[in-house]
Amino acid sequence: MEKTEISSVLTRTVVSEFLGTLLLVFFAVGSAVLAGEYIGTFGIALAFGFTMVALAYALGPISGCHFNPAVTLGMLLARRITLRTATEYWIAQVVGAIAGAALLFLVAKQIPGLQTHASFGTNGWGDHSAVHLNLGGAFVAEILMTFLLVYVWLSVTHKVAVIGFNGMAIGLALAAVHLIGVPLDGTGVNPARSIGPALFAGGAAITQLWLFIVAPLIGAAIAAVVHQITHPPHEPVLVADEPMPYEPAEGPDDGL
Repeated sequence: MEKTEISSVLTRTVVSEFLGTLLLVFFAVGSAVLAGEYIGTFGIALAFGFTMVALAYALGPISGCHFNPAVTLGMLLARRITLRTATEYWIAQVVGAIAGAALLFLVAKQIPGLQTHASFGTNGWGDHSAVHLNLGGAFVAEILMTFLLVYVWLSVTHKVAVIGFNGMAIGLALAAVHLIGVPLDGTGVNPARSIGPALFAGGAAITQLWLFIVAPLIGAAIAAVVHQITHPPHEPVLVADEPMPYEPAEGPDDGL
């Protein structure tokens, strides 16, 4: 591949990660900020899932539609992308999340009486959790929810690209973790998604932000390790209902 072609591919993938993360934050986080009281937890979860499915079909074949530093870390540890590519993705994702949050903040400020300080679709524990989940509970929840998301991502994708019905599984996984996670801590599972809104919310959203960066990355790392065990590379894929090959036992009539 010529140098100009490589540059074009890198540009497309980085722009895809930037754009996808921007749209995920604006529409999915926006569902919580702008319409949360009308659609509830179920509606917010669907917004995240539907947005991811749509973006997976639109951008999945280009960059793999990570839009999440934790997913990118999982791909890196699984040796599907290089450190340079992962770094480019991380930068694009964080910048995209901040841009998406800025656009969402601009719209939110046009709604009289809408509270954005220390909230704005951000994550938190204690008094900033709907069920007053403590720090330890939030940490464990973020690890487990991110584990599920990244494990599914690694399991259904081929190398990096998201093709066919893979996007549906990823979207359903994202919706599932939000169904349980929104009441717990607002559901982070994505450091970029947590960073963008927190910068505009301020207050506790900033002081508690570290957990929603560290815990998802730990969950992603565990998912990558477990995936290597359950889906070892270069091993044949066994169909669940296909009988294992076996050698027939020798009977008394063998050879007759």
